[in-house]
Amino acid sequence: MPMLIKVRYFASLREKVGRSGDSIEAAQIMTVQDVWQALNQDVPLPDNVLVAINMDYAALDAKVRDGDEVAFFPPVTGGWR
Repeated sequence: MPMLIKVRYFASLREKVGRSGDSIEAAQIMTVQDVWQALNQDVPLPDNVLVAINMDYAALDAKVRDGDEVAFFPPVTGGWR
């Protein structure tokens, strides 16, 4: 059985890549940035993207492992006035 990493895209990133999620084989230890590049070769990673691994904020160079869920989402802007 292949080892998988689940990937989710939120808000404008979902629209940018054209889907809400992916799965990728965890054949080798990869970073969050490697996950984006492997799945979105034609879409550059936005500079200000936020990332979470298993619902905890993470850096782009954070390692991912089998069974992890990686989420990409744009920074939250605006708010209550």
